[in-house]
Amino acid sequence: MDKECEVRLKKIMKGFQECQSAFTAIGDETRQLILLVLLESDLSGIRVGEIAKKAHLTRPSVSHHLQILKAAGMINMRKEGTKNFYYISEDETSWKAIADLINLIDEGVKHMSEVR
Repeated sequence: MDKECEVRLKKIMKGFQECQSAFTAIGDETRQLILLVLLESDLSGIRVGEIAKKAHLTRPSVSHHLQILKAAGMINMRKEGTKNFYYISEDETSWKAIADLINLIDEGVKHMSEVR
């Protein structure tokens, strides 16, 4: 294995460690459904009750899954008085970290196929 491959492999291993909570968060089908509902709404956000209605889930279930997604840096929340609005934020670094990791793996696969 050449030096470039070793460096890339170490970056990939580090990326997997950094993205572990994000992958766990988006690996759950219920959280995927919630993310789809959030993607359908605008960036101004959507309340738990609306998410529950659109996803056919209970409010406590939605709240639980939103907290996991928020802790993983996948979504954000803004308050308006006593109301909480959840949204997928482009400012969150977890999405970029996942994209960077996937691109790094893609580069590695392309490099390996060129070496053959």
